[in-house]
Amino acid sequence: MLFAFSIAPGTTDDPDGSVSEAVAEAVRVVRESGLPNETTSMFTTVEGEWDECMAVVKAACEAVAAKSPRVSLVLKADMRAGFTGQLTEKVERVEERLKSQQ
Repeated sequence: MLFAFSIAPGTTDDPDGSVSEAVAEAVRVVRESGLPNETTSMFTTVEGEWDECMAVVKAACEAVAAKSPRVSLVLKADMRAGFTGQLTEKVERVEERLKSQQ
């Protein structure tokens, strides 16, 4: 399963409105989980079983909550039994199709 999520504090003390400090704490939790993951400018994606991924998402939310009394979570899941390695393989399949169309 793939879980793409974005966690952000609802408040910040940063004068320019940046939430990067709290987001970095969430990403640290994900990376320390040992699950395959990828962080982009808008989302972090983690791959694993339902319970282990949801535990990581919860812990990441708690890390942000330690910085802000209000937390926002956006979560999207791709649940496809019997498939692993999809964090990279889904992208590779699209890239191969793009190459074959040239």
